[in-house]
Amino acid sequence: MKPVVYICREMPEDVVAPVREKYDVRMWESTSEPVPRDVLLKEVADVDALWVVISDQIDKEVFDAAPKLKLIVNMAVGYNHIDVQEAQARDIIVTNTPDVLTETTADLAFALLMATGRDLIGAENTLREGRWTSWEPLGFTGMDIHGATLGIVGMGRIGEAVMRRAKGFDMDVLYHNRTRKSEVEDMYGCRYAELPDLLASSDYVLILVPYSEETKGMIGEQELSLMKETGILINVARGGIVDEDALFDALRTKKIHAAGLDVFETEPVPLDHPLLTLPNLTVLPHIGSATVKTRKAMMKLNVDALLAFALGEEPNHQVRG
Repeated sequence: MKPVVYICREMPEDVVAPVREKYDVRMWESTSEPVPRDVLLKEVADVDALWVVISDQIDKEVFDAAPKLKLIVNMAVGYNHIDVQEAQARDIIVTNTPDVLTETTADLAFALLMATGRDLIGAENTLREGRWTSWEPLGFTGMDIHGATLGIVGMGRIGEAVMRRAKGFDMDVLYHNRTRKSEVEDMYGCRYAELPDLLASSDYVLILVPYSEETKGMIGEQELSLMKETGILINVARGGIVDEDALFDALRTKKIHAAGLDVFETEPVPLDHPLLTLPNLTVLPHIGSATVKTRKAMMKLNVDALLAFALGEEPNHQVRG
C-alpha cells in the first residue's frame, strides 16, 4: 500500500502528479481558504505525511490526531506555525524551503521600502478617487531612498540580497545580527551596529530576523522611540517581531514617519485592526515570495522531500527546534 499524504491547499496538478505515483493523495480543494480545523483533525487520522503552508497551525492537537504521521513538508522558510520540538519528540521530520526565495523576497522588501518612503499607494488612491486636482509645491512628497541610511536587522541571505540592492541606490548600510559578519563588511562596505545605534541612525529600518521567543516583540515602544521622527520601519519577516500596539501609537503620534508591513501577528489581518486606519502605513498580504517562478521552486522542494521519504531516503532541508 502507498503511504498517505494530505495536502492542506489545492496545488497545481502538474506539481502533484509525481507525488501521486508514490502516495495516496488527498487534498483540500481550495487555493485560498484554509482547511478548517475540524477537517484537518479528521484528515490526519491515517496520514503518513502532511504538506502545509504558513497559515496551517500544526501543534500537539494535530500530532495527537495523527498517530502515523512521520513527515511534514512546509511551503515556507519560517516554521513558527509548526511545533517543531513536539515533532522531534515524536520522530516526525519537518522540512522547509530555504534559498529559493531569497532574491524574490529581497525584491519585495526593497519595493515595499520604496513604496512606503514615497507613499506610492497614497498617491495612487488620491488619483483614483479623483482628489488630484492640481500640481502642488509640496504635494505627494515623501522621503528620499537614494543616499539614505538603511539599517538591516538580521543579516542573513535575504539581508545580504537587500544590501546589494541598497548599494545600487548609494545607501549607507548598517546592520545588526547575532554574529558579526566581517567578510560581508569587507565585501560591501556595510557597518555593524548595536541595535539602539542602528535604530537611532537609520532613515529606514528593515526587519529580517526569523521569529523566535528571542525575537518576539523585539521592536517595541522603547525601540521605536529611538528611531528618527523621519524614520520608516519595514517588516517583511514575521508578525509578532514588531509590537503592533506600540507601532500603532508611534505612527498615530508621528513619533516615526511611516511603516510598511508585509506580515502581521494575526494573518489574515482583521479588517478592524487599528493599524489599518492609519494613512502612514503601507500594507501587503504576506507576498514576499510571491512570484510564479519562486512559488513553483518552493513546491518542487516540498515534492522532492516527499519523494525522498517515500523512497526511504533522508529528505533535504530538515529543520530542528
